[in-house]
Amino acid sequence: MIFESPSNSFEWMIFLAQKYSSMFAKGTWLTLYIAVTGTLLGFVLGYIVGIVNDIKLNEGDTVIKKFLIRIMKVIFTVYVEVFRDTPMIVQAMIVYFGIRQMGFENLTPVFAGIVVTVLNTGAYMGETVRAGISSIDLGQREGAWAMGMSPFKTMLYVVLPQAFRNIIPEMANTFLTNLKMTSVLNVIAVQELFMAAKTVGGNYYKYFESYLVIAVIYFVLCFVFDKLFKLIEKKMQGKTDYALAIEYMDCLLYTS
Repeated sequence: MIFESPSNSFEWMIFLAQKYSSMFAKGTWLTLYIAVTGTLLGFVLGYIVGIVNDIKLNEGDTVIKKFLIRIMKVIFTVYVEVFRDTPMIVQAMIVYFGIRQMGFENLTPVFAGIVVTVLNTGAYMGETVRAGISSIDLGQREGAWAMGMSPFKTMLYVVLPQAFRNIIPEMANTFLTNLKMTSVLNVIAVQELFMAAKTVGGNYYKYFESYLVIAVIYFVLCFVFDKLFKLIEKKMQGKTDYALAIEYMDCLLYTS
């Protein structure tokens, strides 16, 4: 039912949601696209940053290796500090207008928004990954090395899978944050959900009702993804009713 003359805020919400449903749908899709793409690529960048920052230099390493690792650590440290200590809205303005001033006039707002989301996510996830790697007992690495595994294989097959499981909650929080923080990208003319509400509200000067509509959409999106991530986390943890082998053997000996 479409109200011909809404008389209160609730009726205005329904009227705006129905009349501009396509605009809200496009804004929602673009919000999800930027959040998902930027977060996934940001996770990859964050893992690279976290792994490099966790590398330990040994006395037997070559001078070139030590130099390269130290340079990369300095670069990643500066990168993390800059993006963790500045607002995302400012980063969006600098990236978009800065790149365009360098001669890339064809840079689209959406691409710039994804770049900002990737860089922002990578900075936060870099520290999270480093902490997750550090949480794994050093004895597991030493055991893998004693079995003949290289440091690379040890990191890939022993450390990272466990670190990944430990940082799933933070990964979920980062994605949900990105989902909401895409709203700041309207400053560089990204037609995401917040921009859609701003445009719709201006048509009837009903900004309050228009923003209430997207508040409901944001809530539903975050609620659904939060439950999904909790389900994934539960699946990753595995069963909790395992019986120890030694207890099982004691039971057999006792019954025999």
